[in-house]
Amino acid sequence: MLTLPTYAGTLERYEISGTPIVPRAPQCAFTRTAFAAAHVVSDPLAERDPWMGRPSVDWDNTLAFRHWLWDQGLGLAEAMDTAQRGMGVDWDTARELIERTMTEAKAHPLKPRVACGAGTDHVDIATLTTEDALVAAYATQMEAIEAAGGQIIIMASRAMAAHSTGPDFYARVYGRLITGAAEPVVLHWLGDMFDPELRGYWGHDDLDEAADAVLSLIEEHADRIDGIKISLLEQSREEAFRARLPEGVRLYTGDDFNYAALIEGDGTRFSHALLGIFAAIAPAAAQALEALARDDHQTFHRLLAPTVPLSREIFKAPTRYYKAGIAFLAWLNGAQSHFIMPQGFQASREIAHYAEVFRLADAAGMLVRPDLAEERMGLLLGLHGIS
Repeated sequence: MLTLPTYAGTLERYEISGTPIVPRAPQCAFTRTAFAAAHVVSDPLAERDPWMGRPSVDWDNTLAFRHWLWDQGLGLAEAMDTAQRGMGVDWDTARELIERTMTEAKAHPLKPRVACGAGTDHVDIATLTTEDALVAAYATQMEAIEAAGGQIIIMASRAMAAHSTGPDFYARVYGRLITGAAEPVVLHWLGDMFDPELRGYWGHDDLDEAADAVLSLIEEHADRIDGIKISLLEQSREEAFRARLPEGVRLYTGDDFNYAALIEGDGTRFSHALLGIFAAIAPAAAQALEALARDDHQTFHRLLAPTVPLSREIFKAPTRYYKAGIAFLAWLNGAQSHFIMPQGFQASREIAHYAEVFRLADAAGMLVRPDLAEERMGLLLGLHGIS
């Protein structure tokens, strides 16, 4: 029994009552491509000056977490914003992460699909003022991903948002990147709720105009584009965009509020998944996708519906701090021995939030090891003066 704080500023007694969903290998092939975007596990003993320089990474636990996802049949979106790209993890660390991950993936018996984020974050944003400079910066990371054997995700770049002169600028830069890649790429549209510096992406503040611009780009290069990941947290907008995509171009939902309905689809079209929340709810996500592949929509909803309130809490505003909730659940479930993040990011959320995540994770069956979760939640509560 724990004493948990509430958003009302009160304390209440709480006893774990949920039934954990036991992780297991898939029993059939999924009909949706599902990438889980995973976080990086810090090495707190090696950390020095945590707000400066390269983070210290616990490589064994970081890679073990990826194996845990793969063992359940999920793919991996590597070195994305969930891994704190631009918020503690630099390109040198991300490149090592990609190289280590691809080595492990190639040896995994399920041969998991891995896509890796390419950006411009290794170059001072102030110098990336021209098309040539942006293309060269992206190309450095894209070439490293291809050399490691990963699929490229062209991440949204703060430098593009800062220095573009409009939609034609995006079209020219992205056109060169898409045609220069060896294999079809995944595009990446991250809303400003995830990163305020990405406001006005694709050259428009208006989202309808931005959608028209990126759809024009996709139509021009449809044979070189695997799909596009959209994280705007608006179900109807994603559905409307999805309906306009050329045949064969996938929509990878990044909507951590409405993913269940978007993945299930409307009977005609559906979204695939590239989601940070899938790293936190892997057993429910994998087994729900298995049910969907068997056309068992009842089980799909039974497993996935309870995770949606949990995801909405983890991704509440300010949404960019959601990474703390992902690492918190990994700690509760024994995937890492501590709750320390690059740049001390665990301090980005308040104790009432962590208490609510704990309750909702229990309700969703996502406290895989209840006794350990209760013990560790008690430790965090004690640090906040709650006994």
